[in-house]
Amino acid sequence: MGSMTMWKYIARRILATIPVILLVSIAVFSMLHLIPGDPVQVILGGEDVPAEQMEKLREKLGLNYPLHIQYLRFLWKAFQGDLGRSIYNDRPVMAQIIEQFPSTLELTIAGMIVGVFLGVLAGIIAALRQNAWLDNVSMVTALMGVAMPSFWMGLLLIFLFSLKLGWVPATGQGGVLRLILPAFTLGFGAAAIIARLVRSSMLEVLRMEYITTARAKGLVERLVIIRHALKNALIPVVTVIGLQFGQLLSGTVIIETVFSRRGIGRLAVQAIIAKDFTLVQGTVLFTALIYVLANLLVDISYSYIDPRIRYE
Repeated sequence: MGSMTMWKYIARRILATIPVILLVSIAVFSMLHLIPGDPVQVILGGEDVPAEQMEKLREKLGLNYPLHIQYLRFLWKAFQGDLGRSIYNDRPVMAQIIEQFPSTLELTIAGMIVGVFLGVLAGIIAALRQNAWLDNVSMVTALMGVAMPSFWMGLLLIFLFSLKLGWVPATGQGGVLRLILPAFTLGFGAAAIIARLVRSSMLEVLRMEYITTARAKGLVERLVIIRHALKNALIPVVTVIGLQFGQLLSGTVIIETVFSRRGIGRLAVQAIIAKDFTLVQGTVLFTALIYVLANLLVDISYSYIDPRIRYE
C-alpha cells in the first residue's frame, strides 16, 4: 500500500468525521436552550434574582444574540480551543478539563488493558475448549460482566478487597494500588464483550482451510493459533476495542464518583449538580471528540493487523 494512498484514506476519514462533530456540537450547544423556562433563572436558582445580575449572566453566556449567531460564536470559540468560562468559579473550562483529563485517561487506559487482556485470554481459552467447563465458565462470567452495573461491582470490590481483606485502598488518587479496583471495575464489562466476540471469531477462523493446511504441514499448535488464527480473528475485535475505549472513557463518570477519583467524569457530575452548564457543555463536547478520534484511529489501524486490507 503506497503512503499516498494511505494519506488520502486518512484525509477522507477525517473529512467524514466533520458532519459527526458538527452534529455533536449542535447537540451540546442545545443543552442550555432546552432547559424549561429561562436558563438564566434556572442557573441562578429562582425568580427573585436581581435583574442586573440576570442581565450580566445573560451577557456572559452570549444569550443576547440571535440563536444562530450564538451557535456560530460557540463553534468558532470551540474551534480555537475556547470552551468558555465556568459560571461559578470563572475559570476557563478548557483549563479545568486539561487538569482533570490525565486522571481520566490513566483510568481509561488501565481499564482498557484489563478488558483486552482478560477478554482476549478468556475468548481464546473458550474457543480452544469449546463446550468444555472452561468454555462454560468463561461465557457465564462474560454474561455477568455485561449484566452487572459497574457501580454495583465497584461497591462489591471495595467491600471485599478493601474493607474485608484490606489488600488495596478503597478510594482516592495516586499510586498503582489505588488504580487496581477502579480499573478492574471499568474494564470487566469490556472484557466480557471482547471475550464473547473473540470466542465466536476464533471458532470461525479455526474452521478455515488455511488453518487445516497449517496443521497438516506440521506446524506447532501454538504457532498455528498465534500466527494464523488469532491474527485474523482479531480484525472484528479491533473495531469493538475501539468502540469500547470510547465507552470506557464515558463510563468513568460513574467509576470516578464511586472511587472518589479526579477526572472529567466527576468534573461533569459536579458541574451538573452546580448547574454550571458552560462546564457541562465543555466536558461533553471534549469527551465526544475523543470518542470520534478513537474510532478514526481504529479505522486506520486495520491494515496493520491484516495486510490484505487496502485503503481504497
